[in-house]
Amino acid sequence: RSWFKYSLYKGELLEMEAKQGYRVEHDCIGECLIPENAYYGIHTQRATENFNITRKTTNPEMIKSVAEIKKACAITNFEAGVLSEKKKDAIVFACDEIIWGRYLDQFIVDPIQGGAGTSHNMNANEVIANIAIEHLGGKLGDYSIVHPNDDVNMGQSTNDVYPTSGKIALIRLLGDTIESLKELESALLQKSEEFDDVIKMGRTQMQDAIPIRLGQEFKAYATVIARNIKLFKTACTVLKTVNMGATAIGTGLNADVSYMDKIVKNLAQVTDMELVQAEDLIDGTQNIDVFVHVSGLVKSCAISMSKIANDLRLMSSGPTCGFAEINLPARQAGSSIMPGKVNPVIPEVVSQVAFNCAGNDFAVTMAAEAGQLELNAFEPVIFYNLFESVETIGKAANTFVHNCILGITANAERTKNMVHNSYGIVTAFAPHIGYEKSVEVIHKAIEQNLPVKAVLIAEKIMTEEEIDNILDVFSMTTPGIAKRK
Repeated sequence: RSWFKYSLYKGELLEMEAKQGYRVEHDCIGECLIPENAYYGIHTQRATENFNITRKTTNPEMIKSVAEIKKACAITNFEAGVLSEKKKDAIVFACDEIIWGRYLDQFIVDPIQGGAGTSHNMNANEVIANIAIEHLGGKLGDYSIVHPNDDVNMGQSTNDVYPTSGKIALIRLLGDTIESLKELESALLQKSEEFDDVIKMGRTQMQDAIPIRLGQEFKAYATVIARNIKLFKTACTVLKTVNMGATAIGTGLNADVSYMDKIVKNLAQVTDMELVQAEDLIDGTQNIDVFVHVSGLVKSCAISMSKIANDLRLMSSGPTCGFAEINLPARQAGSSIMPGKVNPVIPEVVSQVAFNCAGNDFAVTMAAEAGQLELNAFEPVIFYNLFESVETIGKAANTFVHNCILGITANAERTKNMVHNSYGIVTAFAPHIGYEKSVEVIHKAIEQNLPVKAVLIAEKIMTEEEIDNILDVFSMTTPGIAKRK
């Protein structure tokens, strides 16, 4: 519709519709109609026409972080003597409005976009400029008062604003997910204590191995989650190195020297983060390996969570024809045809989140590899996928805790019987009767379909009292305890 107007009746229709709820803005390509009450402008409008990809809008944390950057830039440019106090105050006011959660509906650009994030940056520049213009008593679109490029974007480029915005957003998103993972770790530790005296058969390669306590398995799950929490915290530290001051390619062109020296310090104060400026701003602009690193950590955590989910599905399989060692809380009916069937839906969704994170990680990897020379143009898809991965594993951890882990119960008598009836417990007797004799016992147990204990007694190899002492739960499952006794 807009293209038709430009092509056939450009001047006449633009003038007519400008009187019917639109204003006319121009750029290097030409003119465009913008809703008269919109705080965004022509660059944002063109981006929405060009990038109808995900039908989503920018992550709120990314909006907040870009507003914080623009605020810090305005303050720094004022301190450098290149921006008037009047404009600085108006821009700071506008940025604070956005930081507080207002005007989010004016950020309408698709998160996957061409241009290395220019549309995101210009969307912010235009919205901030128009809020500032209105604050100063002007009319939306009157950029003679506050200009999106000359004033809001002063001393900046998309190429330092966009990656810095993404890093700040990622730090906050990772912080939220860390809290969810801490809750998951705590729930697993709680279950490890609850199940500490539940003996069960350990399995390697899906075959009977040697006994283990159910609590020990849950303790191991908690340990891997704790390790991922530490790695996430390390990732947040790495992300605090930013390339603000680099402008287009790392040389700082068009940025005042004083601005370049102060911008990261001021941004650190605005965000309340210990941000540091990249030692090599050209490297900081060219290379985005940090996002590959963070994406890999997120994928690793998701895979660990899925492994736990796999174990829970196996241990709860049945309830009559499977392992049936534990019971998962019933969350919903599992079949439209099989009455009473209940499926492990929470572990299933955790695994699906992991699959998606693995796919996102591949997208991040390829996008990072695809950069050329002084800039990587594919950061939009990197942030889109990274944000999704970080947020979804946090949400998966949350439902894992409250809809699964905390409600798990153990079938202790069944697991105990499975241990005592398993041929795998012969390993516990090997130090006492020797490897060769143990092999003979296991063969006879299999041939005669008898428990190992019964063969040991029948062959007068050990007494029942000796056997029971060896099969003590903690002796079998705690390193060195038998020797200490």
